[in-house]
Amino acid sequence: MVAPHRRVSQRLGAISESATLAVTAKAKELKAQGRPVIGFGAGEPDFATPDYIVDAAVAAAQDPKNHRYTAASGLPELKKAIAEKTLRDSGIEVDPAHVLVTNGGKQAVYNAFAALLDPQDEVLVPAPYWTTYPEAIRLAGGVPVEVFAGAEAEYKVSLDQLDAAVTEKTKVLLFVSPSNPTGAVYTPEETAAVGRWAAERGLWVVTDEIYEHLTYDEMPFTSIVKAVPELADQTVILNGVAKTYAMTGWRVGWMIGPQDIIKAATNLQSHATSNVANVSQRAALAAVTGSLDAVHEMREAFDRRRKTMVALLNEIPGFTCPTPKGAFYAYVDVQAALGKDIRGRTANSSAELAEIILEEAEVAVVPGEAFGPSGYLRLSYALGDQDLAEGVDRIKALLSE
Repeated sequence: MVAPHRRVSQRLGAISESATLAVTAKAKELKAQGRPVIGFGAGEPDFATPDYIVDAAVAAAQDPKNHRYTAASGLPELKKAIAEKTLRDSGIEVDPAHVLVTNGGKQAVYNAFAALLDPQDEVLVPAPYWTTYPEAIRLAGGVPVEVFAGAEAEYKVSLDQLDAAVTEKTKVLLFVSPSNPTGAVYTPEETAAVGRWAAERGLWVVTDEIYEHLTYDEMPFTSIVKAVPELADQTVILNGVAKTYAMTGWRVGWMIGPQDIIKAATNLQSHATSNVANVSQRAALAAVTGSLDAVHEMREAFDRRRKTMVALLNEIPGFTCPTPKGAFYAYVDVQAALGKDIRGRTANSSAELAEIILEEAEVAVVPGEAFGPSGYLRLSYALGDQDLAEGVDRIKALLSE
């Protein structure tokens, strides 16, 4: 008799679902039931994609050349435009041959780690981290090594912490600035120091720059390759149109890196998905070559909401929220709010607190367990001003009883 096999592979069975998407789905489910839930979970702008981008997609859909397969690595015109955009926004010269267009930023993350990692290679992952990073590392056979920095450090890791975490098995440092989930932004000097630290140790750097245009309080975005040019041959840059241009549903991202890494990732993508949808690529081409006026308008709205949210959150008993300098998230230290009576219930973890807030205040937030240690909540301020104020007021009222 043949020995029984697992129904689901051990590799995929070990993966956790995306906590941020799960919270958003739960909020939508409750709304569909008629409950007035306000959701702070989704990491996507609430604005419509700018008209000129949509118009380009409509025209592309009507052109038969976009109804066929194209190169797995991306449309040549888009790769060239991404190279030019990278020079414009980051000050880095890129050969279009070193660009791979991917199905959203997530595929770029997966491709990068799949191309770089062998089994048991370690990746230093500053925490709090976006929930997908550790799972993509594990899928590639690697080992994520968390390096945690709390609210007192504005969620930015120090060189001493990195020194304590690096081992002979360390191959990659993940660097994310501006950060999801915390909104932390490393200064140009901090970025250069981290880059030099990685270069001196011969480490690869995977840097996610998808929030590059969303910085506030005159905090500049600094690409780690611009800060430390000698890293160019051992860095993979991840980016995409989702956050900057309100295009989360269009699914266009990219990775930039040395030719051998891009070739390996392209080979993988040729078997996994082939090319990104051509209509979406044409829309992305319009986005990266067009004006940034709409982007600046969205950033102004995010900035206004950011200031409102941080002020309101810091009025809630037991909540401490550093002011984020980028992205569109507030990351709140709620450790002082745990262990207290809330309508006859007690939350001993941020996951339990998030559940109580959802059920009692009808507000959806993402618990810190999705991004690292317990004791924190992430709230996206990429939603309307009225819902933002109402949602935080509900939490305040609940925890002030």
